[in-house]
Amino acid sequence: MTDTQPSMPARFDFPVRAASGLVLAVVAIAAVMVGGTVFAAFVAVAAVAALREWHRLVNGGRFAREMIPTAIAAAVAVWLAGPVGNLDGALLVILLGAGASALVFALRGRAERWPMPWHALGALYVGLPVIALAVLRSAPRGAAIVGALFVAVWAADTGALLFGRLFGGPKLVPVLSPNKTWAGFLGGTLAAMLAEAVYVLLLNGSVPKALIFGGLLALSAHCGDLFESWVKRQFHAKDMGHLIPGHGGILDRIDSVLFAAPVCVALLFLAGLDPLGGARP
Repeated sequence: MTDTQPSMPARFDFPVRAASGLVLAVVAIAAVMVGGTVFAAFVAVAAVAALREWHRLVNGGRFAREMIPTAIAAAVAVWLAGPVGNLDGALLVILLGAGASALVFALRGRAERWPMPWHALGALYVGLPVIALAVLRSAPRGAAIVGALFVAVWAADTGALLFGRLFGGPKLVPVLSPNKTWAGFLGGTLAAMLAEAVYVLLLNGSVPKALIFGGLLALSAHCGDLFESWVKRQFHAKDMGHLIPGHGGILDRIDSVLFAAPVCVALLFLAGLDPLGGARP
């Protein structure tokens, strides 16, 4: 997402961005509601598309064979962590995928070695969050919990976009991203907290807990967005891909979720913070 005020052509991209975002949201919500194999397949397809973009970026915009082991690993890991319920096996598969990706690069015999860790990182960057999503959906009240995650992240992204465009102002972290602003950061965080409070209130849960949960997920979402912006700067790329009209690639759309999903797992299973504020949907 971009926080600064856009040029005139960019202003006309907003309806396209909103429409494509709405379609993706409907598909995601439907997959979450159905759960099981359908949700696992949805997450696996998104993971493969994201890994394709990641490895193409590292490979200078060309198809990279390094994505084959990482894509297979991500799809298998989602299945193991979700329908099968084998978290240890899922984590092991992701680590094997990262190692296999590095091995594929080494076998190509290229003189430059710096892309090797970037290829291996792709398996972790995409693989660990999709495992987190599978774990969350498989938990008791899983559909509502994943819904809470999506509400917070989508609100943070939308709030950051709107507040950044309306107010502009000082940059957030220019060394990581030239476009993100403090107005977008604060507006996105506030939007996530309020949206989460409304969501949990409708489920008859605790609003104060929802505000805390929404704020923490918003912070992680901002970190995910900043990280991907930094990665794109390292490879001199504007977007990770062109799959989604108005957004760029799949990674441009899910960068916030990739950081927020593991944080949600940590808050739920390690910190004991109930995303639903005690509600029992």
